[in-house]
Amino acid sequence: MPFQALSYFKQMRSTGIYPNQFTFSAILPACADTMVVTYGEQMHGLIWKHGFQADTFVASALLDIEVLRESSLNPDQVSFSSVLSACANTAKLHFGKQVHGNVIKRGLITLVYVKNSLLDMYSKCRSFDDAMKLFYITGDRDVVTWNVMIMGCVHNDNFEAACSYFQAMKREGLSPDEVSYSSVLHASASLAALTQGTSIHAQILKTGFMKNACVMSSMITMYGKCGNLFDAYQVFEETEDHNVVCWTATIAVFQQHGCANEAIELFEKMLKQGIVPEYITFVSVLSACSHTGQVEDGFKYFNSMSNIHNIKPGPEHHACMVDLLARVGRLDEAKNYIESMPIKPDSSIWGALLGACRKYGNVEMGREVAEKLFELEPDNPGNYVLLSNIYTRHGMLKKAEEVRQLMGINKVRKETGCSWMEVKNKTFVFTANDKSHSRTNEIYEMLRKLKELVKKRGYVAEIQFATNSVEGSEEQSLWCHSEKLALAFGLLVLPSGSPITIKKNLRTCGDCHTVMKFASEIFERVIIVRDINRFHRFTNGLCSCRDYW
Repeated sequence: MPFQALSYFKQMRSTGIYPNQFTFSAILPACADTMVVTYGEQMHGLIWKHGFQADTFVASALLDIEVLRESSLNPDQVSFSSVLSACANTAKLHFGKQVHGNVIKRGLITLVYVKNSLLDMYSKCRSFDDAMKLFYITGDRDVVTWNVMIMGCVHNDNFEAACSYFQAMKREGLSPDEVSYSSVLHASASLAALTQGTSIHAQILKTGFMKNACVMSSMITMYGKCGNLFDAYQVFEETEDHNVVCWTATIAVFQQHGCANEAIELFEKMLKQGIVPEYITFVSVLSACSHTGQVEDGFKYFNSMSNIHNIKPGPEHHACMVDLLARVGRLDEAKNYIESMPIKPDSSIWGALLGACRKYGNVEMGREVAEKLFELEPDNPGNYVLLSNIYTRHGMLKKAEEVRQLMGINKVRKETGCSWMEVKNKTFVFTANDKSHSRTNEIYEMLRKLKELVKKRGYVAEIQFATNSVEGSEEQSLWCHSEKLALAFGLLVLPSGSPITIKKNLRTCGDCHTVMKFASEIFERVIIVRDINRFHRFTNGLCSCRDYW
C-alpha cells in the first residue's frame, strides 16, 4: 500500500517529527511502487536536506543499475546485500538478476555475505533452481548459507529437500543454530514426519536450544501437525519463556485438533498473564469459535482486536466471521456481512460461504457464490465440486453435469483423493477403490467385517457423500473411500489397542467420519484422521470435533 505509506510519512512530518535514515529506507520502496517519478525525486531532495545521502541503507534504497555503474562511489557488500534484500522482499527477480551481474563484475561473488543475500533473493523470488545453481558453484558456506537454502525449500513447499539440506549441513561439520532447527521442524511438521521430528527434538536437547522460544514454538507446531497433541502441550509446559509465539502455536494446535473450547481457555489464560495477542493469534481463536458455534464470543473477540489491541482485522479474520455465521445456518447474515466488509472479499471468504451453502442446501446462494469464486480462482477444482454436489443433492443432475463440463472446458481437474499412513517407517498410500496393495484381499475382508459390525450398532450409509457413483451403488462406493481402506489396513497390521493415524489430502466425508466413530468404540482404539482442514481424534465412539466441523 505505497500511497498509504506516503500518507503516513506526510502525517509524521506535519507533527514535527523528523525522518531518520530508517524512515527514508522504508519510504523509498513505496515511492518506487507508486510509479510516480516525482515522488522519488522529492524524497531524494529531502534526503539531501536532512543529510542522509551518505547513509549506506538510504543510498542502497536509491540505487538503480545505471547509478551503480556510473557513480564514483564503490558500493560494498553491505550496499549490495541491502539492495538484494529489497529485491527479495518485493519479489523483483529481474532487478535482482541485474544486481547479481554487477556483483560478479565487481568481484564480490566470493563474499559469503553477498552470496547469502543472492541465495535469499532467488529463493524468495520463486527462482529456486537459480538459488541451487549458485549454492553449488560458489565457495565457502557458513551456517547462514545453509539456513537460507533450508528456508528456501520450505518457502517453495519442498519439505523433503529442506530436511536433506539440514542433514548435509551437519555432515559438513557445521552446527545448526536456532534458525536451522526452527526451519527443519517446520519442514517435518509439513511432512507430518513424527519420527524425524522427534529425532530433531533429541538433537535440540543435546545442543541446549530448549530455552529458545522460536525453536520451542516450532516444536509445538511440529508435534501438533504430526497428530501428537499431548507432546505438543508437554513442550509448551516445559518452555520457560511463554511468549506470544509459543502461546499462539499452542492455541493453534488445540484448534486444529478440534479442541476448540480448550483453545479458547488457553487464550483467556494468556490474556490474564498479560501477554498481548498478535494478528495470527486471533485467526486461531476466531476459528475455534467458528468450529464450536460460539457466535457471541466470536464477535466479542473480533471487536476486541481493534477496540482493545489495536489490530486491524485482515482477510483471515473476516473469513472466520463469515464461517462463524454460515456454520450455524445464518447464511443471509453471512452474505450481508461480506457485502458490508471494509475490504474486498477474497476467495477464502466466499469459499467459507460456499461450504455452508452445501451443508444447508441453499442452491440459489450456492450458485451465486460459486460464480464469484470461478472468477477469483478459475483453476480451483474444489469450487466446481462443491457446486456440483449441491446440485446433485437436490436431484438437479443436469445442472451438476453442466458444472463438470465447465471443469473440462476450463481444463480444471479434480484432485485425486488419497489417504496414507506410516507403519514401521514405511508410508502406505491408498486411493478410492484401491486394489494395488499386496494385502488387498485381507483389507477388503476387514472392510466387510467392519461394515457388518457398524450396521449392528445402527450405522446408516450417508449416500449424499457418494460422488461419481452409479445410482443404486452409492453405499458400496462409500465403502471404497481411501480413508476407510487405510483404516482397514491399520486394523490388520497395527498391534491391538495401538492408535491408528491416517492422513488425507482432501476433506474427509461425513460417512467416513461416522464410521471412524463406530470403529473407535468397537475396536477400542484411538483413531486420528488429519484431513486438509483439521485433526479428528476418535475415542470411544466420539470425535474431538463434537461433530461440528
